[in-house]
Amino acid sequence: MPFLTPNVPDVDPAEFLARPRQERIRFLATFWAEYGFGTPKMVHTIYIVKLLVLYITGGVLLATLTSHVGGPLAVGQWWDEPIVYQKLLLWTVFLELFGVGGTWGPLAAHFKPMTGGVTYWARPGTIRLPPWSRVVPFTQGDRRTVFDVLLYVACLASLLYAAASGGVAVDSLTAVRPDATGGLVDPALMAVPAVLLVLCGLRDKILFLAARGEQYWPALVFSSAVGTVLTYTDLIVAAKLLIVLVWVGAAVSKMNAHFENVVPPMVSNAPLTPRFVKKLHYRSLPQDLKPSRLAWFMAHVMGTTAELVVPLVLLFSTSWPLTLVAVGCMVLFHLFITSTFPLAVPLEWNLFFCYVTVFLFAGHPAGEGYSVLDFSAGWMLPVITGALLFFPVLGNLRPDLVSFLPSMRQYAGNWASATWAFAPGAEAKLNRLKRPAKNQIDQLVDGMGYDPAVAEMTMQMTLAWRSMHSQGRGLFSVMQNHLGSEYEAYSLREAEFCCNSVIGWNFGDGHLHDDQLIEAIQKRIGFEPGEFVVVWVESQPIHKKTQEYYVMDAALGIVERGTWRVADAVAEQPWLPNGPIPVDVTWRHPASGTASHRPSESTSEVPS
Repeated sequence: MPFLTPNVPDVDPAEFLARPRQERIRFLATFWAEYGFGTPKMVHTIYIVKLLVLYITGGVLLATLTSHVGGPLAVGQWWDEPIVYQKLLLWTVFLELFGVGGTWGPLAAHFKPMTGGVTYWARPGTIRLPPWSRVVPFTQGDRRTVFDVLLYVACLASLLYAAASGGVAVDSLTAVRPDATGGLVDPALMAVPAVLLVLCGLRDKILFLAARGEQYWPALVFSSAVGTVLTYTDLIVAAKLLIVLVWVGAAVSKMNAHFENVVPPMVSNAPLTPRFVKKLHYRSLPQDLKPSRLAWFMAHVMGTTAELVVPLVLLFSTSWPLTLVAVGCMVLFHLFITSTFPLAVPLEWNLFFCYVTVFLFAGHPAGEGYSVLDFSAGWMLPVITGALLFFPVLGNLRPDLVSFLPSMRQYAGNWASATWAFAPGAEAKLNRLKRPAKNQIDQLVDGMGYDPAVAEMTMQMTLAWRSMHSQGRGLFSVMQNHLGSEYEAYSLREAEFCCNSVIGWNFGDGHLHDDQLIEAIQKRIGFEPGEFVVVWVESQPIHKKTQEYYVMDAALGIVERGTWRVADAVAEQPWLPNGPIPVDVTWRHPASGTASHRPSESTSEVPS
């Protein structure tokens, strides 16, 4: 494929758009299976340059030139320096919170401009989404204020200031690592961004999640407690528990029926994977796009099993050779994910985990005084482990209460998801929102010069991608049931991508575009009944076989609730050749005026 030229479907865009919707989904899903999004390699090169120049070079220069650990090229001298670990942590959080880490650029539907983040969150009047406004005082409302902007900027400044500060001597570090010349970042400087990030998150959950607070915030807290509550050894062991929990939590969450459906479209979008390898992940292209045995092996052996077993080896092994092998396995694991350029593009996160794996487990082996039994106080192991497990356990049992990020369900396929549907002409109303970017289709047409038909076909590619995942089959089934004969007339959009243009960030978390966001949009736009319809589904609880969905009309509120069986969604092809999967409607608004429904439905007018 030429460097500057994308792979595009071999079809006339106008003729393509005249086809029935499910036929379009089949055509584009089959195209995705072989070519992914078809992105030109120039785009991937931009991401690689960002990683090499901004993240790696910028982070190493900042960490080494502001600390007494040797120059940037003296890797053998500073790779296991604790202050370098701390400063790379701060640098990573800063880039994520600024908006140039994950969910940046065209692979995350930021076409033009390519940066969301700071352009939204440093702008008064944009939408914010407080997580617990009913119980946390002074967090009510959905409009970003000057106070919110100042709080956000202060958090960014505190991260950068701590990363650029010199080290301080800590007795517990000197006692076990007299070779560490850089010391540690002043614990007080680590505490400031930890506190500010919580305050930002209480005012706007977007910011805490964008900073990947579920993983980086505990690390900030551990560093801020050194010298008072924790020793240096405690810091290292706690950091080991944290990263192992991330891995093991992700592995456990992938023990589901969804994850096999994640691997094939992810591999298909990997720019360096040969086409014949991509095709091997499907049973029989183009007739059968369900995952093949190879996809099952990649998902549950190379993925789930490895991500469960190898981290436990790292945590408990006192064998140096075995530890080194395990370190290499996890580094290769994250490099593989990086090479696939997953749609939320968490590239900095993966590279940071590569470094942290080496720093924690090769630099501080369990057999040399850094095992889980080496905490300085007996209460630390159960208390820290319990605190780290709280949200993953709650989030898997009650996914409606916890984002899939603190639940440690990244890339498990078990996501809250949604599809937006706009009546003719209604989508353009979103451009009235106060935000720095227009709708994605307008970014493509006005900002990048796409022909409108080509831009529409590009946007529908994301629908095909969603249909290749289990939730997509349910979402499109409910949408067909609800819209009935109007199904072909509406413009359908993948909510994860639309959400980016509204709030500036999304990592596949449907809680960022649930009814809270729709209500905030409706307050500003005032859609008429039927103009903006949303089908939204919650993640599957770990102990249930169903997923709960609702249908929301922006003007009327939620008009229908129900469930579908995950097994039914997984068993179908992306384009639903047998029609909508069965759904159980548990409540419907008496005046919703929905279209015909499947006879298999059971309906009640009592809210569930």
